[in-house]
Amino acid sequence: MSEEHAEKRPQETSGDGWDHSSDPRFVDYYARQSLTDENRARLEGIKEDVLWALPPERREGPLEVVDIGCGPGAQSQLWAADGHSVHGLDVNAELVDLARQRAEAAGQEIELRVGSATDIPWGDETMDVCLLPVLLEHVPSWEACLDEAARVLRPGGVLFLSTTNRLCPRQEEFNLPLYSWYPRPVQRHFEELARTTRPDLANYATYPAVHWFTFYGLRRELARRGMRSFDRFDSADADGKGWAGRLALGLIRRVPPARFSAHVLTPYTRLVAIKEEGARTGDDA
Repeated sequence: MSEEHAEKRPQETSGDGWDHSSDPRFVDYYARQSLTDENRARLEGIKEDVLWALPPERREGPLEVVDIGCGPGAQSQLWAADGHSVHGLDVNAELVDLARQRAEAAGQEIELRVGSATDIPWGDETMDVCLLPVLLEHVPSWEACLDEAARVLRPGGVLFLSTTNRLCPRQEEFNLPLYSWYPRPVQRHFEELARTTRPDLANYATYPAVHWFTFYGLRRELARRGMRSFDRFDSADADGKGWAGRLALGLIRRVPPARFSAHVLTPYTRLVAIKEEGARTGDDA
């Protein structure tokens, strides 16, 4: 094993029990990746999915938007540029500092905090939109994360969520082939390596992915929290596709086995969920 792989990054755990530090290589990667055209297109796609799920009369806003796992703030800035009131949260203190610097340089007022997705520091039913991109897989108590997202959303509000896909063998969380299909004991072994002597296996993340989901399982979990879910095929824009794409999308939407097969072929889970009127969350649930 190389000397680089053998080195273990010291943790800096705060009073809330979370390690808010990070490997410089992790911060550098996300600082650069967040500015790419590819990432900009991805974020625009997220916004389109959210607006698709909102009633037409609420799409113009201004909306109260909370960006959980905001990282260096590219998504927060995208919503703020459209005049929305944006609040960002991330466990990584260095990325939050970078997000503040970028927002200030752009003349944007974005509330940015360091904290955990399992204890979102905003009140019940204060948000119109809650964004949880590529986050849930990294949170050991992921159920609490969903509880908090449902709690802060107003009735009719929209949750966007993207995470790992247990059905698909392709993934980007670990630098290992077919990792999604590894037995759980084997995954636990590599998770421990990624946290200790082999951080390169999980791209130097302080909190590597520890959960793997399916749309169907998440739909059940969100339904328990008073939310109605739609997958990537429901929100896809058929008008923007050629005849073959429209035909395939129509088949996927109408035939359950075709939809399941399409989920197997996509390397991550993506959904939007609408909080139903009268849904009970927080202390009243």
